[in-house]
Parts: sequence; C-alpha cells; structure tokens
Amino acid sequence: MGTRSNRSTIKLVLFLVALGILSYLAALYVDWLWFSSVGFSKVFKTLLLNRIGVYLVVFLVTLAVFYFNLKLTRRHLGEQERPDENDEGREIIYLDQERNPLKGFFKGKTARWIFLGISVLAALMVSSTAADNWIVVQQFINRVPMGTADPLFHKDIGFYFFNLSFYRFVYGILMMVLILTTLAVGFIYMINASTELLFGDWRQFTFAKSHVALLLAAVFGLKAIGYKLSAYDLLFSPSSIVYGATYTDVHAKLLAYKVLLIISLLVAAMILANIFVKRLNWILISIGAWIAVAIVMNGVYPALLQKLVVQPNEFNRERPYIESNIKYTRQAYGLDKVENRKFNVDFDLKIDNPNNQDTITNIRLWDWQPLTDTYKSLQELRPYYVFNDMDIDRYMVDGQYRQVMISARELEQDNLNAEAKTWVNQKLMYTHGYGVVASPVNEVAQEGFPNFFIKDIPPRFATSLKVKRPEVYFGERTDDYVIVNTKQEEFDYPSGDTNVYSNYEGENGLKINSFGRRLILSWVLKDYKMALSTEVNNNSQILMNRNILERTRKIAPYLSFDGDPYIVIDDQGKLFWILDAYTTSSRYPYAQPFDRMGNNYLRNSVKITCDAYTGDLVFYMADSSDPVIKTFSRIFPGMYQPLQEMPASLRAHVRYPVDLYQVQAEIYKTYHMTDPYVFYNKEDPWLIPKEVVNNEQQTMEPYYIIMRLPESEQSEYILMLPFTPKSRPNMIAWMCARMDGDNYGKLLVYNFPKQETVYGPEQLESRINQNTEISQQLSLWNQQGSRVYRGNLLVIPMDNSLLYVEPLYLQAENSRIPELKRVIAGFGDEIVMETSLEQALIKLFDKKPSSISTDIDTKTPQTADAGTDSVAELAKLARQYYDQANQRLKDGDWAGYGENINKLNDIIRRLEKSSGR
Repeated sequence: MGTRSNRSTIKLVLFLVALGILSYLAALYVDWLWFSSVGFSKVFKTLLLNRIGVYLVVFLVTLAVFYFNLKLTRRHLGEQERPDENDEGREIIYLDQERNPLKGFFKGKTARWIFLGISVLAALMVSSTAADNWIVVQQFINRVPMGTADPLFHKDIGFYFFNLSFYRFVYGILMMVLILTTLAVGFIYMINASTELLFGDWRQFTFAKSHVALLLAAVFGLKAIGYKLSAYDLLFSPSSIVYGATYTDVHAKLLAYKVLLIISLLVAAMILANIFVKRLNWILISIGAWIAVAIVMNGVYPALLQKLVVQPNEFNRERPYIESNIKYTRQAYGLDKVENRKFNVDFDLKIDNPNNQDTITNIRLWDWQPLTDTYKSLQELRPYYVFNDMDIDRYMVDGQYRQVMISARELEQDNLNAEAKTWVNQKLMYTHGYGVVASPVNEVAQEGFPNFFIKDIPPRFATSLKVKRPEVYFGERTDDYVIVNTKQEEFDYPSGDTNVYSNYEGENGLKINSFGRRLILSWVLKDYKMALSTEVNNNSQILMNRNILERTRKIAPYLSFDGDPYIVIDDQGKLFWILDAYTTSSRYPYAQPFDRMGNNYLRNSVKITCDAYTGDLVFYMADSSDPVIKTFSRIFPGMYQPLQEMPASLRAHVRYPVDLYQVQAEIYKTYHMTDPYVFYNKEDPWLIPKEVVNNEQQTMEPYYIIMRLPESEQSEYILMLPFTPKSRPNMIAWMCARMDGDNYGKLLVYNFPKQETVYGPEQLESRINQNTEISQQLSLWNQQGSRVYRGNLLVIPMDNSLLYVEPLYLQAENSRIPELKRVIAGFGDEIVMETSLEQALIKLFDKKPSSISTDIDTKTPQTADAGTDSVAELAKLARQYYDQANQRLKDGDWAGYGENINKLNDIIRRLEKSSGR
C-alpha cells in the first residue's frame, strides 16, 4: 500500500509540474500572438531571448560551480580527517575506530543524484534573480558615452549608467554563488567529519579545510573588487550636507576602500598560502585584522575626521562638493538649460491691447474638477458611460488658437445593470465607448454650464472641431478584453428608445483562426465560455491589453510612464491617445534624488501615440540627446521613430508633461541658488505657493495657458507656475515650459525685481477672504442650500503686469452639477467679483478688453437681438433649452424646469414667425 501511495503521489506531482509547464508555454504563445498582432513581434523576441539568455548563462555557471565543488567534496570525504602525528612529529595511535553512517551515504551512488539535485536547485534560485536584469546586460553591450565626466574619478557619466550597473550585477551573482557554494561544501564536510575535526587540532589542514579555504580565498578576492565598486558609490552618498561624495567621503571613506581592497587581497593570499603552510591561525589573524581595519577605517576614522576637521570649517571644506552637487543636479534634471530673464513690473496693463487678445480669450475659467462633474451630469447620458478625467489641450478652432477642455466618453461594463452583466454583453456586445466632449476653457452658456464645442451621441459639433471616428475601444478605463467580429453585433450607441449596432473594422486584434487556438486562448484567459460560444468563429478577433498604460508597459517594461494619457483629435477626425514616457536612473553622480526610489535622473524621452479605435501604438524618440533612450533604440532597432515623423496634426498637440514639470519645479526651488555660499546657508530658498481650492488650502499645481511671452511676437501654449520666497508670501518669480514648434521643452524663469512688492497667490487669497462684499456673498450662498466651490487661482503675466483670476462655482446640495457663477479678478491693489470675466475686467480697467465674450448670466438667450432669428441659430437655442429643462427635471429643480420650458416656448414662436406661420 505504501509503495502504491508513493507512486500515486509522484504521478500527481509530475502531472502538476507538467500542467504548470504547459500553462506557461500557452501563456507565452498567446503573448507572442499578441505582440505579432500589434506589430511588435521583434520586440517580443528580443525580450524573450534576452531573458532566456541571461537566465541560462547564470544557471549554467551556477550549476557548474556547485556541481564541481560538490563532486570534489564527495570524492574526498573522510580523507585525512585525523592527523597521523602531532606537532612534535610523534605518531598518534587511535584506540577507537570512529564510524560515520552518513559517510557511506554521501559516497554511495545515490549521492551523485542528490548533489546534482542540490546544484540544480541552487542554480534555479540564483538564476531566478538574474533574468529581470537582462536590460542591464544589454545596456552595457549597447552603451553610449554621455560626454560629461564626474569630478572625482573623471569617468564619463555613462560609465555609472551602464558599466557600473553591469559590474554590480555580475559581482552580486558571483558573490551569491561563492557564498552558497562555500556554505554547502562546509556543511557537507561538517556532517561527515569525525569528532577530531571538531575537537582536534584546528591548526592542521586536511583536504576539506583546503577546499573550504580555496573558496574563502575566492570570496575575499571578489570582495576586493566589491570595495572598488563601493568607491564609485561614494558619488551617490546621501549621508552628508549634500548628495554625493563630500570631504569625509573623499579623504576617509575612499581611503578606507583602498586600504580594505589591499587587505582583502592579502587575506585571500594568506588563505591560499596556508593550503601549503597548513597554519589555520594565520588565517584567523588575517581575518581579524581585516575586521579591525574595517571598523576603524570605515567607522571611527570618518567620524573623527568629520567632527575634528570638517565641522570647525565646514563651508570651506565642503565648497567644491557643494559646487559639484549644484552643477550635476541641475544637469540631471535639465535645469542647466533654464534661461533666466527679468520681469520688470510696471503695473501699466493695457487690457485693450490687441497683443493681449489671445491671452485674455483663453483665460481658463473651468477647472478640471468641477468640469468633470458637469460633464458627467450632462453628457454621460447612460449609466455605462464614464468620463475618466479631463484633459487640457489647444486646437485651431474656426481659425483661432483656442485652449480646450476635452474628455473621452468611455464604456464602463461594471456600470451595466445586474441583469445585463451577461457574458455576451460584457465580451461581445458592449465593447467600446463613444466619442468625446469638448468645450472652451473660458466660455459659459446660460445657467453657468460650459459652452460645448462637441457634445451628445451621436456627436454634434458647434465649430470646425469634428470627430469622424468616435468609437473608443482603447482607453484609460478599458481594463477587460473583448471579442469582436463575432456573429453578435456590437452596441455602438443609444438612439432614443433603440440602439445602433456596428462591427469592428480594424485588423489589429488577436485573431482566433482555429479551434485549437481558441482552446488555448480560453485556457490562458480562463474563459471557458469562449470555447463553447457559438457566436465566436475563426474570423473573430480578441482585443487584449486595452488599457493604455497596461498596453504600453507590456511592450516597454523598462520605461516609466506618465499617469495621465490624454485624448487628441487629429485633422482627419480620428481619436488618438498620447502618453509620455520617461527614462530614469539612480546613477547620476552628485544629483539630488527626486523620489523615494532614489532616482536622480529624469528625461521625457518618449512620446507614444495610440489609435483609440485600432489600438495601433507608435513610439517616438522625443529627446535624441538622452543616452539612455539611445541604448534602448540600439537594443530594439526600428522601434523608436524620430519625433519629426509623428503626423503634424498629432505633433501639434504634444504637451510638456505636468509630472516632469513638477519634479523640475520642486528641484528648482532649491537649485536656483548657484552660488555655493548662498546654497550652503539656504539664504534664498523658494516655495511653490498655496491657494484655496474648494475652500481648502493646497499647493498650487502647474497650469497650461495660451499667452504671448514678453519677448515673443505671437502667442504660444505654455505650462507655468509661480514661486514665492520662503520667508515672505510675495511672488519672486515664475517659470514656464514652452511646447509649440521648435521651442518645445525650453524652460524660462522670469525673475521679479527684489525691491518690488508683487502679490503672491496666498496674499491674493487672503485679500479675497478679507473683501467684505465677496465674503458676504460667499456666506450668503453657503447658507441657501448650496455650496460654493472656489476654483484655481491663475496668475497671468501680461505687458509687464500681472492679472489674477479665480472662478467661483455654485453647487446645490441636491445636485452634482457645479455652475460657474462668478469670476474674481485682481490687478494691483484692486479685487472685483463679477458675473463674467469681461465685466470684471471692465470694472478693473474702465475699458472693455479686446474680443472677449464669457458672460455667465447674460450670454444666452439672444432673444433681444433680431439678427439671431436664423433658423439654425434658433434651433440651436431650442436644443439648449430642451437639454437644460430635462436636466432640471432630473435634479428635481421644478422652477428651473419651468423657466427653460418658457424659454423653449418663446423660441418655438420665433421659429413659427420666421417660417411665415
């Protein structure tokens, strides 16, 4: 019974192992099919072959080292375990013949297979930690110089990016193999040794001791190389006044590494020599000396040097290292290319100057948070549609350069009714979202709602901005796979009480092709219904990895990705996602890390476009000067295209990413100080100011704006943020990132004269709170069953002056629709709150700004203007009042419903009049 039970257990284990291997191979096959379907089969081969290659090399090296040493151990078990004579040369006679039952076992035939199994297990353990480092190996093979040398070892910085990482990887693998081998060999010798090995004369050497000594010598020899590598790590030391090597590191720790390197080699030599001299106490003395020197040189001496030499004269001792930290930190984040300019404030803003027209007409009154809620309330239209977030971009609209808020209407299957969550609905029928909603940043329709450029299903357009391919199969909320081109038609969009259906017309899905492939796909996707469904056929396609971040990360796992893909409409009316990707490293000498992972190098080197309909991905090299992306382009030839090859209608929407800008701004707060003495004493640190958003104080976020820079002849799209000095709330400077045309990526910092008092955002927020008229109105609104939402404060530089604008939204307690009700504007010592930006500017400057129309309460309806009695214009107004009436009805606002019905009735009468009835 026992034998049969053991056999059954073995068969079950073998079956499970075989099943696991088959499952892995099936998943690998599906990955290959997917990579091929999206046009990245070469990338898949490179990823797979490099992983396998590194894994096999490390596996075979570990297996060879382990098995050779264990085989050597087996061959010499029991030899010379008891010495034949003592130190005086007298023969030793043993009265008892000690027997060790394990000796026979380890020298038997079974031991060979046991040793082989141990070697394989060790090789698996070591190689499993190595496969993910294939990119380190490939970057070393394809390394490129950076053209800048470090100030201590005078090596090209590319050495630290590529060479040092590779050397560290090899060193770690070899040290792990040697230590594990030494432990395994020592353990086997110990359990097979006689009592004389434990209690006898340790000063005498046997073959076992010689074998272990040889391995220990190799460990110490390798440790010497480790000290050499550790010396380079001083350039990334985080423990002193600045990041990187400092006076104590260079004059104490670097010396310690050099001394310990020599001592490690001497210890290794002493251990080797004792194989022949056979005096174990020499080894013990040398190892003891190594430990003592390590404690003194690596701990005691640096502490004394820091306390007695550095601290009494710290700045003069550390000055060259502070200079290096400033220089290389600015280089690492691209801040060495920041152009500083003066911004002389004269408070003489001519609001009617035509040069300011583009800036004023694109002042953002809609913040993404309240506008997202408004979009959801007015334009989701069905429970299963969602707006994931709000993107800010710029377009040529009816011949004008306009800043636009835009959001994709994606389909969220989890929001389907419970009874509708069938397999057919979730996998075959509800497959895609539909269209986008877009509105200008500054226009407000009646009742404080946005004035839509694009809205509704099917999409309706109010300007030249149009969408001709509205289906969204790939996006930010498309987390599940779907099957298209089945016998079941796909739901396209709702139309009244019925639905419109369609079929996917793309060719980039993973094709079913055969029943065998369908079975494999069913197994890998854990979806047995796919194999049984009669709706799925060989012509069907599976759309997998539809989430933009998941899709790009699967193809390029070595990149870091921006968290905010944004939707773009090209000149053909097709929808594309654009995603920024970064190359990062923790190996830039002297550069201050910017995150908890210790990264101190950041480049926005890759722009990725993804067709929202087909899922086509294209990787563009955005920073050809970045050495890291150069290595990737060598590893994956043909994968990265020059940015100039991006279609012009998409390249016009490339943005400077907020994530990168925030890192640069955070670093620049301190590293604008380039004088080492000022930096050391922290005489002029800057802060990113606070603002009040939704009645809570928070740090200001960078904001996009269209404006004409002081030295420019035309308006451009920029990302900007103000700075305030740490000691006082007034504004000291503002930084912007340019992004139009050849100016993409250029950073400018405009510094205010230090003798001028320029109000900072926090001061403006305080003045708003202290304004009697404004505070009374806010209190009144908050007491009438509604809630006031204070929007982002924008600081807008124009004509050597600064304009401050903050929108106010009102939201009823029983409604989730924020309405833009007031605009607060400030200039100089004046602050006003009006129903529109135009009225606020008129009150501030006693003159009307050029070409602006953003009235909140009075913009529509246009009944007083007889010139608007065209059928098209009246129909547009009728639709607007109809939509608003329905929304008021949903919100339970009967007064608002009746008001809009009356307005609709008025429009109908005018339509009848214009038609002659």
